[in-house]
Amino acid sequence: MRKIALCSDHAGYELKAIIMGYLEAQGIEFVDFGTFSAESCDYPDFAHPAAEAIEKGECTEGIGICGSGNGIAMTLNKHQGIRAALCWLPELARLAREHNNANVLVLPARFIEPVAALELVDIYLNTPFEGGRHERRIAKISVK
Repeated sequence: MRKIALCSDHAGYELKAIIMGYLEAQGIEFVDFGTFSAESCDYPDFAHPAAEAIEKGECTEGIGICGSGNGIAMTLNKHQGIRAALCWLPELARLAREHNNANVLVLPARFIEPVAALELVDIYLNTPFEGGRHERRIAKISVK
């Protein structure tokens, strides 16, 4: 069963709402970890709970959004069980899944249009991990 952890800061709030509508239309379950308004806030307050839900198996994967995508990606990737990939082009989203088995798609809300973001979400959700030689590399990421 697929369940997506969503998180954003104020800069990603509107794009997150659009993505939530897309997920609902696709019948994909999600949990919104916030933020819940466009009022200025701090992305770690929402990224950490989303990452923890993925690590605990409460969510299968995630989508994180902030202005540049960098801050929320950095925060998510502090968690050993997270492989968050900042993507702004379709090929990046595809490779993040195929080669890196990314479990969180990160979007830069201030640098992509909603139509492009939804294309990236679709690619991310529908691209399988290739496995093989990539498994060895992924196994070396964790520092635990």
